[in-house]
Amino acid sequence: MAQKKRLFDTPKHEQSPEQRRFVALTEIAYTVVDFGAAFCFVIGSIFFFYESLMIPGTWLFLIGSLLFAAKPSIRLWRELKLLEMGDYKDLAQRKQS
Repeated sequence: MAQKKRLFDTPKHEQSPEQRRFVALTEIAYTVVDFGAAFCFVIGSIFFFYESLMIPGTWLFLIGSLLFAAKPSIRLWRELKLLEMGDYKDLAQRKQS
């Protein structure tokens, strides 16, 4: 009997090449967002040393915060997509039998 796939429970050895490629792309996106957020916070922190740059620094903190908020969204989207990819495979197998 086939086990039902759950969110955040997709072992790499069970993934298709399409799923592995999708995971790799979303990991790249996750890392880019992570670096972007860190960059915004570092530059925003430096800006706070200068009174004339406080407003741009505040904007960088806001942008960095939004980027940090995007990280779990990327993970959730990835897991939902992988779940969907797995379900289509299961449906095709059921239809053939």
